[in-house]
Amino acid sequence: MLASIRMSQLPLGVREMLATHARSTARRSVVKAQQKRVLTIDQLNDGRDNRQRVVILGSGWAGFTVARSLDKSKYQTVVVSPRSYFAFTPLLASTAVGTLEFRTALEPVRSRRTKVDFFQGWADDVDFKNRTITIEEAVDDPTQGMALTADRHAGETREQREAEKKKEVEKGRMFDLTYDKLVVTVGCYSQTFKTPGVREHAYFLKDVGDARKIRNRLLACFEGAALPTTSDEMRRQLLNFAVVGGGPTGIEFSAELHDLINEDMAKIYPELIKFHKITVYDVAEKVLPMFDEKLAKYAMQKFKREGIDIRTSHHVEELRPGSPAERSASEDVNDYHLFTLKIKEEGEIGVGMCVWSTGLMQNPFVDQALSHVREAPANLLVPSNLNSDSPNPNTKWKVKKDAKSGSIITDDRLRVKLIPQDSSLPDTTAVHPDVFALGDCGIIENTTYPATAQVASQKADWLVKRLNKGDLDRAGFAYKDLGTLAYIGNWDALFQGGAGGRLQGYLAWIIWRGAYITKTVSWRNKILVPVYWVVNWIFGRDISRF
Repeated sequence: MLASIRMSQLPLGVREMLATHARSTARRSVVKAQQKRVLTIDQLNDGRDNRQRVVILGSGWAGFTVARSLDKSKYQTVVVSPRSYFAFTPLLASTAVGTLEFRTALEPVRSRRTKVDFFQGWADDVDFKNRTITIEEAVDDPTQGMALTADRHAGETREQREAEKKKEVEKGRMFDLTYDKLVVTVGCYSQTFKTPGVREHAYFLKDVGDARKIRNRLLACFEGAALPTTSDEMRRQLLNFAVVGGGPTGIEFSAELHDLINEDMAKIYPELIKFHKITVYDVAEKVLPMFDEKLAKYAMQKFKREGIDIRTSHHVEELRPGSPAERSASEDVNDYHLFTLKIKEEGEIGVGMCVWSTGLMQNPFVDQALSHVREAPANLLVPSNLNSDSPNPNTKWKVKKDAKSGSIITDDRLRVKLIPQDSSLPDTTAVHPDVFALGDCGIIENTTYPATAQVASQKADWLVKRLNKGDLDRAGFAYKDLGTLAYIGNWDALFQGGAGGRLQGYLAWIIWRGAYITKTVSWRNKILVPVYWVVNWIFGRDISRF
């Protein structure tokens, strides 16, 4: 009854009373949020027990490895990440086509078996001098589980962002966290090269949310093609799948997709198989550049025999929704079921899905937050050849970055390097003794290690051992190439050993599967992965859409 009465119909005194009550309620909610955050930080401080606090930014290969392996009797481990889990990325292609379930590629940061504190949020800023990190909470972040292609605050001016920060602090959505040691493992974003329409319409494969999105789209394409109202021309376009990028991710996904279509969809939709097509596009002259020429050629010949087209030296110019106008005179060119992929060498092509896997771009946190000028801590390490025991306290510093990739440059102990803002000191560098950069966002100076999970996990293992033993001054990190694996379909794989050895075929496939089971973190997933392999081999893949 009261709810149906308009505010304008109420007496002035009642309206003022209700407005006052609303403001009071809003203030109480803000205060409660702030008190809750303070209480959480206080509880974190109470549990510190004179241990050094190591804050880890990111829960990827490097961050998750450091977090679960640090000696908890020496260090209080705190992970800050927008996602509450670690994604075992080599299995994402399998989950995208139903060979494995999504749960098998995930490991939670919070666990009964590990004493790790966790805040789900984005690192927004770092104060080197005061050893604090500003964190923006991300509990309800809609991008969780999806590949990131742009800064979440892109388009905002500095003034707008500062005003937004003040509001978020008042609402308890931002807070500061102190650290003794900081490990930056924020990873990279998916590279789109600013190709029109890619960020909005392409399907990526960097996280479990991407894999789920791809699976739903695949099944939707087949269901749409199965409708009696769908023409043959529309079916050819719906079941035309484009994969952009000839690296391991693109090749493995193409192989997994081929297996799904030929082993399961051929039995479920036998009348549609003649319409399907898989094409891999790459700007390079060959695919799988990390393998030698013989193995890469073997993979290309294998794909050709299986009916998968590989188009090298091809350039994507645009991706937009709808059918290509010149190829669908009788169709609605704005049909939302299709996408148009514009290739420089071929023109416009109708596709049901475009999976994009073309490389990495630097994380905006590294590009922006760590590029600001900083006041150095008192214990900054300055090379002895500068004839100075300590830096000028008035010197303003910034993080040293790689000119090509934008990655943070570190020394061989993985410690972040700093350079003065003053351009008159071009050869001056210093080392921050308590800030480390690992994974895709960090690169050891004068090295060319690949941006792979293997390098990230090896760096993490090295750092954990040195911190646990307290001998960081021991010989620096050295990467050991344990070999590279890639699945190419139909129980066939490639293996290139670090010492120059190579394998191809079924034996390489056994090594590929064995390596993934070995590297899977928890015993739960070590059991689930082979169980799902066997179940789906016997009963077929699950093609339910949900």
